[in-house]
Amino acid sequence: VQLQASGGGLVQAGGSLRLSCAASGSIAKVGPIGWYRQAPGNQRELVATLGNGGLTKYVDSVKGRFTVSRDNAKTTVYLQMNNLRTEDTAIYYCYANIYDFDGRWEDYWGQGTQVTVSS
Repeated sequence: VQLQASGGGLVQAGGSLRLSCAASGSIAKVGPIGWYRQAPGNQRELVATLGNGGLTKYVDSVKGRFTVSRDNAKTTVYLQMNNLRTEDTAIYYCYANIYDFDGRWEDYWGQGTQVTVSS
């Protein structure tokens, strides 16, 4: 199983970016899927997560600005980031809890994509 993230970049404060993360490989089911981020000197923190029932969870600092969603096949997760702030600068990692064909639930991570917000 692999997760491939894309969509990061450099944007001015107030701008928008959309991150994507596609899961591929030996996937029977996809459970909770979402995004973490890690800024220099900080611990990795949960940004947004989306469960199979559509339940979403966001860190307080992004509520009202970020939206997490997934495609109908449930193997791709998106993070729409609006009204970006300099404090959103970080490496963003997608993750997914996946049930593979060997009958195991495992957590998988994407390679990380850099988001830089300039003032």
